[in-house]
Order: sequence, then structure tokens, then C-alpha cells
Amino acid sequence: MKFTFACKKVALNDSIKEYAEKKISKLDRYFPEEADAFVTFAVEKKNRCVVELTIRAANGTLFRAQEEDPDGDMRGAIDEAVAFIDRRIRKNKTRLARNLRPDALTSNIPAEFDVVEEPEYHLVRTKHFAVKPMSTEEAILQMNLLDHSFYVFRSVETGNVCVVYRRNNGGYGLIETE
Repeated sequence: MKFTFACKKVALNDSIKEYAEKKISKLDRYFPEEADAFVTFAVEKKNRCVVELTIRAANGTLFRAQEEDPDGDMRGAIDEAVAFIDRRIRKNKTRLARNLRPDALTSNIPAEFDVVEEPEYHLVRTKHFAVKPMSTEEAILQMNLLDHSFYVFRSVETGNVCVVYRRNNGGYGLIETE
């Protein structure tokens, strides 16, 4: 597994990074090909340690966890993030093997979208990403793996750009473009 570390508002010694590599490397057993791990360490108000862990598999599947430890224990936050991703992979392992085609998530260069800014809005952040062809079920699975509330994808059936989202009542919704 390839590791990339980033630190926000904190300087970490090598022992924390080695500890993170050791713990995250245990997830290698789930990935047949080499995966990339992006780890961000931060310390926020009142000595609260935050670890954000994103793993990108070779086929483009993303796994993300953000955990914090209010007591200032960075190792505890790392353990929680790894355990969260491990549980998520084990929970969805059969679905991942059964539902995702090998070409379902490709790591192409993200498509750029034109952003039209209205003067009364203050745009804080812009993201660019590839809209990948997949079924609605695959999109829901990917959304749950990322722990997001919505996911944008291109429908395999219609070719339209769609958004699947988690409803407040526990179900899922689908928005299709024409």
C-alpha cells in the first residue's frame, strides 16, 4: 500500500506515521492490487485529535473514515479509523464482489464542469470529479462506502447523470436528469 501523509496544525514525529502505516497495512488483505492510502492528521480546539483516512483501491473504489479522539490520543483515532473501514469492507464484502464490475469505477482524469457564480453567493470550494457509469445499486453501495449522504453517477441503463441520496426516513432517493 502506498501512503501519503498530511498534517494540519500539527507536526508529528515518525513514530505516529509508522504506527499508522502498521495499522493501515492490515487492510491490504482486502485489496488484490496495490491501493493508495491518504492520511490527514489534525489537532483542533481543546486538544482534539482528528484522523481522516481515505483508501483508493486499484479499481477506483474509495473507502473513507474520519475519526476523532477528544482526549488527544492520535493513536486511538488511527485505530478507530482503521476499524471503521474494516467493518465497512466486511459488511459490504459480498456486495462488492457480486455487484461491482471490474470496469465499474475507473480512475480517469476528472471531467471538468463549468461553475456559474451568482454575485450574492460566496463560493468556498469547487470539486472536480469523473461521473462514472454504474447501476443505481452500485451507486448506493459506493455512497455507503464513502459514508456520504449523496452520490453522483452516470446511469448504465439511460446514460443520464443521476444523483442517489439518503432520505431522512432511512430510504434512498434517485434524481435523474433528462
